[in-house]
Amino acid sequence: MKIKTSVWGLAIFAMMALALSYAFTPQLRADAQQTKGQSDGQGAKQDQKKSQQQKQQPQQPQQPQQKEDDLTLKFGAKLVNVLFSVQDKQNRYLNDLKQEDIQVLENGQPQDIFTFKRELDLPLTMAILVDVSGSEQFTLQYLKDSGGRFVDAVVRTGKDTVAVIKFEGEATVMQELTSNPKRVRKALEDIAFIAAPPVSVYGGATPPINGGSRQGGTSLYDSVVATSADMLAREPGRKTIIILTDGEDTTSRMKLDEAINESLRSEVVIYSIGIGDPGMGGVNEGVLKKLSESTGGRAVFPKDARELDKAFTQLEQDLRQQYLLAYEPKNETTDGGFRKLEIRVVNRNAKDLKVRHRRGYYAPQG
Repeated sequence: MKIKTSVWGLAIFAMMALALSYAFTPQLRADAQQTKGQSDGQGAKQDQKKSQQQKQQPQQPQQPQQKEDDLTLKFGAKLVNVLFSVQDKQNRYLNDLKQEDIQVLENGQPQDIFTFKRELDLPLTMAILVDVSGSEQFTLQYLKDSGGRFVDAVVRTGKDTVAVIKFEGEATVMQELTSNPKRVRKALEDIAFIAAPPVSVYGGATPPINGGSRQGGTSLYDSVVATSADMLAREPGRKTIIILTDGEDTTSRMKLDEAINESLRSEVVIYSIGIGDPGMGGVNEGVLKKLSESTGGRAVFPKDARELDKAFTQLEQDLRQQYLLAYEPKNETTDGGFRKLEIRVVNRNAKDLKVRHRRGYYAPQG
């Protein structure tokens, strides 16, 4: 009987233990899940934080980029470009100059040169102005022939562009800017002498009906202003006007200084070939020298057809023997005022050298 009782006691004890285990198992599972959840939550937060750090990390190096942008803005600021050539006493070009040999001054203040090089490949944009007034009647054919040979020698098809304009009282475009030398020669060939209006019984030219025509006159200055402002001002590269004339102006509304100033604003260099009929007063050398040298060009005065070809050859050499420098002005004022330029050659015997460049430029108007 005792054995049975003990067995039943053991059985009852086992059943109570099993019941207790089932009672506490959900709580243990909940605690385990909570612990795991907390661990998983902390891991997820750490992963999320690490992911945010990784996302933010590429955005950290902003300062170097900003500096680079500042440099880009600085380098993109307004630079002054100056073309110039240098010759010695024997009129030989100096082709071995280096940046340290050159000093540029603006209104007397030395400037820091940003770039310096010999300019051999910069595109050339050129307008040829041909005087067809009465004083050029007997020289016009020579001018056209020599001008055509000059175009063939200088213009590079597809790179340089040339326009042809004839002028007397008014300017007429014979050929817009083109890189086709054949079109340029055709335009030169089509230029013809324009006779002055008939003389009235009262003396002088017959007055025009509309009172505004300038036919028979010579408007040299107006033609330079119109060509610089309307045709060349917005063109890139080297901009040049070559004028074939005797330098006399009888009907312009603009003055000589205004023609020079407009060329400087448009960064145009003027070369003049002064030739005319001696019986009509010859050539006004003073006007052509001032017009050309103020803009960085030159004026030449051939006496006959042979010297005319030589004059064009000289101009060709000028265009192919140039240096280009650029600098950022220390004077940042945008007042539209005129700034005087001076280029000096140092480390050489400067007094024996001739430096040819434009005499200044106009600052931007801000």
